[in-house]
Amino acid sequence: MADTVFLNVPETASAPALVLRPWRAEDVPALVEAHRDPELRHRLGAVAEDEAGAERWVEDQRRGWETGARFGFAVLAAGPGAAPGGPGACEGPLWGNAVLKLPGGPTGEVGYWTAAPARGRGVAPRALEALTAWAFGGAGPAGLDRLELLHQVDNTASCRVAEKSGYALAGILPAAPPAFPRDGHLHARSRRA
Repeated sequence: MADTVFLNVPETASAPALVLRPWRAEDVPALVEAHRDPELRHRLGAVAEDEAGAERWVEDQRRGWETGARFGFAVLAAGPGAAPGGPGACEGPLWGNAVLKLPGGPTGEVGYWTAAPARGRGVAPRALEALTAWAFGGAGPAGLDRLELLHQVDNTASCRVAEKSGYALAGILPAAPPAFPRDGHLHARSRRA
């Protein structure tokens, strides 16, 4: 399944086209480069420090697809040859990550990050919307009724992305160090939204 999933997001008047596809070994150098960004490093729990770490991270993404527990997508700029619904023939630079985690049951968790050069271009909300449509649509995993999105309270950019993507604030979560050192926001979206 991982080899055939491509989510194409068309360009708009104010935002470029995107391709979301499963992570590949050839993404390792771009992943290492993206993880050099201090802001991204501050927000992520696990950082690809070097090529070996990035290779392990990409392998973890592949295993997630294989087990059906985690569906990680590289978010790339799309070239003019990217066909709707098909592989992004002209993939551009790595602009981020979007992930759907399935801990079991009818609720999944979504997450994302945006590489520094892509911030402010509408990448995160558009990638999240594509991931959400896939998760609730017939092509994604079956049986999901609710998706949750978590971020630390001081991450106002993630709060804006959640709200733009129809994920309503559902509660405040207490800090759980070391993985979640600050209080957090829980946003949620149901299949009906």
